[in-house]
Order: sequence, then structure tokens, then C-alpha cells
Amino acid sequence: MADDYVTPKYNDLIGDILKRHTDDGGMENLKGQGKPLSKEYFSGDTFQHFQKIAKDAGYKPHWLKLQHEIRDELNDISFQMKQDASLDMQERIQQVNEKIAEHNKHCPPPFVKGKVSVQSVETAKNFWN
Repeated sequence: MADDYVTPKYNDLIGDILKRHTDDGGMENLKGQGKPLSKEYFSGDTFQHFQKIAKDAGYKPHWLKLQHEIRDELNDISFQMKQDASLDMQERIQQVNEKIAEHNKHCPPPFVKGKVSVQSVETAKNFWN
């Protein structure tokens, strides 16, 4: 009688993706294949290992990409303001402030930074570099 109900089928989406990738030959000739793992992979916590592997693979977190975009944008705004002081940069600064708000949502607390105004572009540029 306990088997009268029907249990829903378990969906393993990541497992299905990996299986499909393996079937297509995507797991062949991987870097380090067949070599033993180093002892450092068995020490420390999982998050630290993820960060190291991601860094080695060239992965940058979203907030770090935003930080670089903001830095470049502030440098460009500063350069243009020095070239022509009469330019109205309020719209571009508003766009930078939107990126800063997005950055602050995702970055670790010590990296949270304040908004920028037309008067504080030079200070902010130095702060973001």
C-alpha cells in the first residue's frame, strides 16, 4: 500500500548537462587529465579551492568586472572634462552611479564605494584606480 503514490521523477539538470557534454567528447584531453591531484586540493575549505581554481582559469567575479568598467569610465570622464570644461557629464555620471550601485550589491563589504558627482570625479578616479 505504501507504493500506491507516484513520486515525481528527480531532475538532475547539471548532471544531464555534464553527461551530454561527456557524450559529445567535451571531457577528453582536459588539462591535467590522468595526473594526481596536489595535496593542497585536500586541505582548506571548499570555497577557497573554488576561488583558486576560478582564478587559475581566468574567471573574474561580476563585481570585479564592474569595478574595472567603472574605473575606465571615470578615467574617460575625467579626461573629457579636462579637454572641455563646458561639457555636461551629468548623464554619464548617472550611468556610472548605476554601475556603482550594482557593484556594491555584489562586492564584499570592504569594497563598497560611494557615488560620484561632477565635483568629485577627480577624487573618485583616484579612489577607483
